[in-house]
Amino acid sequence: MRTTAVALTTALSVAVIAGGAASAEPEKPSSVTSVVKDGRTWHLKVYSAAMKKDITIDVQRPVDESKPAPNLWMLNGLDAGEGTASWAAQTDALGFLADKQVNVIQPIGGRGSYYTDWKREDPKLGLNKWTTFFTEELPPLLDETLNSTGLNSLAGLSTSGTSVLQLAEAKPGLFKSVAAYSGCAQIADPMGKQAVKFSVETWAGGDTDNMYGADNDPAWVENDPVINAEKLRGTNLYISSGSGMPSNADVQYYLEGAPGPTGVLNLGLGIGIEAATNACSQNLKAKLDSLGIPATYQFTPMGTHYWPYWEQALHDSWPLLAAGMGI
Repeated sequence: MRTTAVALTTALSVAVIAGGAASAEPEKPSSVTSVVKDGRTWHLKVYSAAMKKDITIDVQRPVDESKPAPNLWMLNGLDAGEGTASWAAQTDALGFLADKQVNVIQPIGGRGSYYTDWKREDPKLGLNKWTTFFTEELPPLLDETLNSTGLNSLAGLSTSGTSVLQLAEAKPGLFKSVAAYSGCAQIADPMGKQAVKFSVETWAGGDTDNMYGADNDPAWVENDPVINAEKLRGTNLYISSGSGMPSNADVQYYLEGAPGPTGVLNLGLGIGIEAATNACSQNLKAKLDSLGIPATYQFTPMGTHYWPYWEQALHDSWPLLAAGMGI
């Protein structure tokens, strides 16, 4: 009887395991799950298998929708377009690009993520696999849905000024031209780590241990655009930042935007953040120069960390971005 019981138990275990395997849900592939058209603006929902959720992608279609057009990806800053701190809300970017033969790709979501692949899911910021989404999942879906030419350029500001360089290094050749406005390209040194931690932890409430691990984790080095600058060879690069020195218009903007001590604090942050990103950008230039990798630089003697400078940088870098898209 003991032998029979063991045999029955084994048989039942095998049956349960087999039944569980048979009933397991197949992995859902990445796909465009919906398209809502509002004139020339298309609102896409794109399911990311890596992040297991739908991502909103807003697209301003080209001036002539009957012809294929390339894709200009425009990444927002730290709040990732979830609030009002976005290209669409703060600048004339969409108006400037409205008469051009280009799909303007605007991802919405990923607040505080740096648009990178995190090591672990974060209790506050969730599951972030943006590098995988942007470099592997989304491009073929956009090409098919938009009937695009397959040529891509990429622009980002502030925290996404770091991200655009990381993405270009993650998949060289995907983005022919890359523009980084007021981004800090170095993240593995103490100053760079503190900049990332200030953004992710202090501002967004996430934990960088879930992002790249502890301070000595190799992931910090692996994702540092300056250390890995050789991977930028062959990409058209535009790098811009201000000195941090405020103009009269800067002072007026900050103090009128939030009167009193808050305005003064914001002005101080705008000065300090831009001065730090300028130092990072100068270090990136030194590294690229040492490697013989050309880039276009715009380092202004005045300028703090806010939207009018990035709007102007978009205008100034447009010829380089257009060249990468064949237009």
